[in-house]
Amino acid sequence: MRTVYPHPPTCLSIVCVCGAPNITATSRTIGELITPTSPFEQKYGRENWTVAFAPDGSYFAWSQGHRIVKLVPWSQCLKSFAPCSTKNSINLTNPRLSRQDSDAGQKNKPREHTIDCGDIVWSLAFGSSVPEKQSRCVNIEWHRFKFGQDQLLLATGLSNGRIKIWDVYTGRLLLNLMDHTEIVRDLTFAPDGSLILVSASRDKTLRVWDLKDDGNMMKVLRGHPNWVYCCTFSPDSSMLCSVGAGKAVFLWDMDKYTMIRKLEGHNNDVVACEFSPDGALLATASYDTRVYVWDPHIGSILLEFGHLFPPPSPIFAGGDNGRWVRSVTFSHDGVHIASLADDKLVRFWRIDSAHPVQVAPLNKGLCCAFSTDGSVLAAGTQDGNVYFWATPKYVSSLQHLSRMAIRRVMTTNKVKKLPLPPKVMEFLSYQIIALKSEVLHSENGGLDSEQLTICITVKCKYLYKLLCVYCINIDHVCMASLGSLLQIWISIYWV
Repeated sequence: MRTVYPHPPTCLSIVCVCGAPNITATSRTIGELITPTSPFEQKYGRENWTVAFAPDGSYFAWSQGHRIVKLVPWSQCLKSFAPCSTKNSINLTNPRLSRQDSDAGQKNKPREHTIDCGDIVWSLAFGSSVPEKQSRCVNIEWHRFKFGQDQLLLATGLSNGRIKIWDVYTGRLLLNLMDHTEIVRDLTFAPDGSLILVSASRDKTLRVWDLKDDGNMMKVLRGHPNWVYCCTFSPDSSMLCSVGAGKAVFLWDMDKYTMIRKLEGHNNDVVACEFSPDGALLATASYDTRVYVWDPHIGSILLEFGHLFPPPSPIFAGGDNGRWVRSVTFSHDGVHIASLADDKLVRFWRIDSAHPVQVAPLNKGLCCAFSTDGSVLAAGTQDGNVYFWATPKYVSSLQHLSRMAIRRVMTTNKVKKLPLPPKVMEFLSYQIIALKSEVLHSENGGLDSEQLTICITVKCKYLYKLLCVYCINIDHVCMASLGSLLQIWISIYWV
């Protein structure tokens, strides 16, 4: 084992993390991006509270502090990730990296933008639109903005309560939303391309905005007794999770704009939340040193990731314990979770293990996010810098891929109504990660006693739905009729 030392806080580094599970992983620097020196020396306002990747993976954005947001083409960053020594560091302000100085043949390529938001930036979110369905009826509505299919927007939440909407491709300000009375702590767009934006604020409210209706505020969601720290949509945009001070974790129905339930279990302020890619799991991070993985559909805790051992008492966890967890994020594979805490470590977890599989050093970390393809983790710090790690390569098991396909369209309650064998039921409902978090992981990444074949008992009328709706192709099917039930052995692969 080799001791790993953190990089100086004045640079923005890209680090490749590698190593074996359950031990401290060694880190190898493969390049650095030097942030420009700020003309100000004030410590307040330099914090990088959020980092964001565009849904299509085209851009990366972060706050450099003092009102400035940097928009950089992600492909440009990837090119600089080639192995190099620190003396070959690349400056983000180098003209070679700027699309503004490109030749005529490069005009249509993504450009780097530096945006002055006019106030301290607390939150960022990318949103992309899809074209609306054409109708034969005459539409007499008039809107200031007509968003095309390839529209990409950036929303910035400011300390004065305002939300500014920017065109990512041009860097132009489009909308200025003014209704919050306190800091806009977080922003999230609906993943369905509707350009519905939800903002979370210290004024104890969540506000729903329709950007296709020129930024009209549709609804105010009330219920938080104190500051709201974070909010996130489920992948199908039907559910919203919001977390805040006072141990609050709320789930909202975004069709009816009503509260579904309050999740209880944390012993301190809850500051971050994110759904898994299939919407079956919800991860929340709290100042109580813990990350909880929930089943949001029934409100139960499936897994706990502790950042302080032995686990602290509720009284100690509810105070200034020195291990506040600042951020949590799900990888696109639905298996890995990254968390960031005040103990100067970034941890990489698997949902089938109670221990971190890898760790990496990070001083004064505040936020983290996986890239769209899950290959890179970005983390922001109090100094306004961003650090990157190349995540370990992982091939998901066929069982897990099929489970994600099914859970994208079925809630836990619907799964439990199916006539399935108990072990398959546990697997599809993720109960198995709570029951066997220590022994589930095997060499092939799947069930210990199962081969890459799922045995599913279904009714005849459900067969078509299983095969077509769930995006599963059949290689081989064996059937045996038992009344109205079919015993189906399906060798599967992901489309």
